[in-house]
Amino acid sequence: MTEPTTLADRIEDALPQTQCTKCGYAGCRPYAEAIAAGAAPINQCPPGGAEGIRRLSAVTGFPVIPLNPVNGLERPRAVAFIDEALCIGCTLCIQACPVDAIAGAAKQMHAIIPELCTGCDLCVKPCPVDCIVMYPVTETTGWNAWTQQDADAARDRHDFRNARLQREREENDARLAAKAQAKMEAVDRLNPENAAELAEKERKRAIIAAAMERARLKAQAAKAAAAPADDPDADRPKDQ
Repeated sequence: MTEPTTLADRIEDALPQTQCTKCGYAGCRPYAEAIAAGAAPINQCPPGGAEGIRRLSAVTGFPVIPLNPVNGLERPRAVAFIDEALCIGCTLCIQACPVDAIAGAAKQMHAIIPELCTGCDLCVKPCPVDCIVMYPVTETTGWNAWTQQDADAARDRHDFRNARLQREREENDARLAAKAQAKMEAVDRLNPENAAELAEKERKRAIIAAAMERARLKAQAAKAAAAPADDPDADRPKDQ
């Protein structure tokens, strides 16, 4: 693993990588960058808890302070559970999960993969039928309920998901552009009036260009023919 080279890198390594956004930022990396920039304090990560604040203090040199209750409370680690009798297969939870810990497809029942779930609970709110609940799976809280190995694996899944979504957006944009181009070409082929109009314009341009060229050549020839008649001695050296 590459040694971190920036303060934001070292701060990110001290965060639990649940990607829960309870800190007020879109994920652990944006929060780390905000702390490094002095835009956020080190006490806004409930999943890290008191131990997380101590870790951040060791990295940044900022004093240890209590967890801000506005961001949440330090709790045991929880895992999401989907009630299959209520799930309608809307995929909203899949879209919300930051670490691809939910399996399923449209109009089919979804299921949580417990060993991948970070307990972020981001899947709960989007569910239109309230079929997702969070179950505590540890008695300990904060980093005591989480390991560095868990955090590293969650970060890898989060980064992989972001890369996949970016690739899918780019591929979709390319498909839409190709589809639009094909549609335009098809319209041109199926619209003989449009094709005929373009051909007529091109024919007229060619006629005009040919007429102008004939006129230019005619004028040039007339000038050349008139020169000897007007001045028979034009090429004869004049007497000194």
